[in-house]
Amino acid sequence: MVQVTLLLDPSVALFYSKVAAAAQLPLEKVLADALFKLAAELSLESLHNN
Repeated sequence: MVQVTLLLDPSVALFYSKVAAAAQLPLEKVLADALFKLAAELSLESLHNN
């Protein structure tokens, strides 16, 4: 795997930390899942617009 460092706004970090705690998942897993979902949505939107 490739290691990536993300700089998050404190409010974004707090939000995703609360989501991770509620889901009993590591913050890294929640962020990775959110980014993967965003990438999928953007890809579908790009295909739709072409």
